[in-house]
Amino acid sequence: MSDVIRETVNRLLDRINAISDPGPGFTRPSYSALESKAHDIVAEEVEALGMTVSRDAGLNLFARLPGEDRDATPLFIGSHLDTVPMGGAYDGQAGVAGAVALVAAFVKSGRKPKTDIILTVTRAEESVWFPVSFIGSRGLLGRLEPQDLEARRADTGRTLADHIRELGGKPEAVPEGAGFAPANFIEFHIEQGPVLDDAGEAFGIVSAIRGGLRYRNAVIEGTWAHSGGAPREARSDVVFALSDLVVRLDELWGQMLDEGKDIAVTVGRIDAATPEHAFAKVPGRLEFCIDLRSVDDTALDRMDALLKQEIAKVEAKRGVRVKLGTQSRSTPTVLSNNLGDKVEEAARALGIEPRRMLSGGGHDAAAFALAGWESLMVFIRNWNGSHNPDEAMDPEDLIAAVRVIHKAWS
Repeated sequence: MSDVIRETVNRLLDRINAISDPGPGFTRPSYSALESKAHDIVAEEVEALGMTVSRDAGLNLFARLPGEDRDATPLFIGSHLDTVPMGGAYDGQAGVAGAVALVAAFVKSGRKPKTDIILTVTRAEESVWFPVSFIGSRGLLGRLEPQDLEARRADTGRTLADHIRELGGKPEAVPEGAGFAPANFIEFHIEQGPVLDDAGEAFGIVSAIRGGLRYRNAVIEGTWAHSGGAPREARSDVVFALSDLVVRLDELWGQMLDEGKDIAVTVGRIDAATPEHAFAKVPGRLEFCIDLRSVDDTALDRMDALLKQEIAKVEAKRGVRVKLGTQSRSTPTVLSNNLGDKVEEAARALGIEPRRMLSGGGHDAAAFALAGWESLMVFIRNWNGSHNPDEAMDPEDLIAAVRVIHKAWS
């Protein structure tokens, strides 16, 4: 069994990662021809196992392996194949490779799982391309709104509906969902932090997923001036203003952690290099984004209120105007304790004691949980973070996790 899992994991990762825009890293935009080609690789693999592939209106991919009890609640298992620009080799890919390896292990052994297993490969999980969270999974669950289909892709400027239609989907039918009754869902995924690697542990069971509060298109407007001619007291310098704000957010973050609150604060995509900027100028415009994460909605609300208080102080001190823009938000999500117990029991039978842990990033598993499914994530050790070309994973760690799920459903 382990050989089948190992061969399948390694082969799938190699085949999927051969499909990418030029590097560094791996780039497969959401609802692109590259993402579709990666889905086609998975379809070839499972069809070779004798399984039948289907796709819903939003082009999510499914393949069902019949179990011993056809009336029992089925297990949906999988992940996504789109990436952030210049992402890594494992975010999404590992979850799909592990899911295919699981069904391959059952097929090759000739033994049926306890319940039906439905391989599930979602589209458009990475919201960097369209400003909508979990497009594929929410679409198949019937939780995507018609207006979401008008969201425009960051690089093409074309709508989500246009991209789905171009690839053969039916955007007008996406809000209806794929018609599945609530079931069980499991997603393998590399950890996006150092906890497992620091502990020397191959994998862990995720108990909750942090929600996010984001301002994707914040702007600070000041006054352009000559860098040598404008005195300090007359300047409205947007870079100094952002610096003040960032320092205070870091201090407030530390204070909330000291109070025992779960919170993570990120200020990113800082851009003061507009065409108007030049070497000898005081910068008058700056774009940035803010990303707050927590398992506690009240912590997100508190940090948001503190952010706005600090913005008012910075505006008064620096003579600038800060526009946060539209807020987007995802809900903190508690995952299935029942599925977690089932996976932990199987792991212990194999001599493994997996930890329970939080996920700092959002994932398709959250969309399933919020739709009333029993949903769980299994994190795989990764020592180089995520969403970067250097993502790391020992395939043997994923293989060990797949063996545990195989035991739990045998």
